Amino acid sequence: MEQVSLRPLFHRKQDCIAIYFLNTKELQEVVQTIINATWSRTYKCWYVPCTRHHYENIKVAFVNMAMLEVSALRLFLEQRKKLVPVENVQISVVSKISTKQLNAENSGAMEQMQRMLVLKGYSPNTMRVYCYEFKHLLGLLGDRSVNSLEKTHVLSYLLWLIKNQGYSEQHVHSAVNAIKFYFEKVKKYPPEFYDLPRPKKPLKLPAVLSLQEMTRLIQQLVNIKHRTMIMTGYAAGLRVSEIINLKTKDIDSERMMIHIHGAKGKKDRMVPLSKKLLLQLREYYIKYKPKEFLFEGQLGGQYSSRSAQQVIKEAKVKAGITKSGSMHTLRHSYATHLIESGTDIRYIQALLGHNNITTTMRYTHVSKKFLSKIESPLDKLDW
Repeated sequence: MEQVSLRPLFHRKQDCIAIYFLNTKELQEVVQTIINATWSRTYKCWYVPCTRHHYENIKVAFVNMAMLEVSALRLFLEQRKKLVPVENVQISVVSKISTKQLNAENSGAMEQMQRMLVLKGYSPNTMRVYCYEFKHLLGLLGDRSVNSLEKTHVLSYLLWLIKNQGYSEQHVHSAVNAIKFYFEKVKKYPPEFYDLPRPKKPLKLPAVLSLQEMTRLIQQLVNIKHRTMIMTGYAAGLRVSEIINLKTKDIDSERMMIHIHGAKGKKDRMVPLSKKLLLQLREYYIKYKPKEFLFEGQLGGQYSSRSAQQVIKEAKVKAGITKSGSMHTLRHSYATHLIESGTDIRYIQALLGHNNITTTMRYTHVSKKFLSKIESPLDKLDW
């Protein structure tokens, strides 16, 4: 039988399973039947998202056709489970970036970039994105040093990302940020030297659930932990990272406040604790007795953001909600419902932790409180 090798791959900002095999017609036809299987021109292999569901799809597709070699993938998954302690998260995220295929000078540039990101205290997510985008550039340079690039070369690279790689506006912004960080923060070039153009971001309105949809979503959740997690995100307008980082000591039932520590931008803030949520939290605590983090995984430690996203994905299906969105939809719904109930926009800005009120103002565009008062000119026609 043919052999198919499954290996870990960090591609397009997510962990993936790379599928390597001898390029035979039979196996090519099989891999194309796997859901979400995509060809990578960069790594010259097929890949799928790194989830149990996609792994099982691969097993089913190649049954009786090929033997699966999964030692590298198994080792990666075992190591990933160990990357839980918060104090090690920066190092674990940065260490995922391999520099083996880079020349000596560019490999050194990559290490300098990593060290500066850690020294400046950037968030794990930002470090991961910056390192990925910078390594993508370095990987295309071959023997050429990144320090020899001029602005015209970088502009050509950005144009190539848009035209050939299909980068979105947001994705190009990430690439620009990574390049500017290296040349301005690491190499100390003046900002004017790499004043790179940025594509205009599209104004996308956030997905918002109605009060009735929120009610259905919560009511159909039988699992107390899942129900409490969804209620917490909606009741306080929290990001998924803020939900999973909550600790039991952050719930102040005396003052009826929730203390959010080190949120986006390393900012702390206080949000009101809902009376209904407090009752739910007490019921949840009696059953699960979390030790440190408010929401812990099956084996203890911090609940993963991926698992949290899966919770709301499955809950939406059971509740018959077809709107797009993730855990962040709870935050969007929280802000929109506050506006519709007459809460001052400046208070909402503080509750959400926004630096700029313009960010908060976008929720007025999806609030029915204002839009429902506008009469269509069609309704004024007399016939």
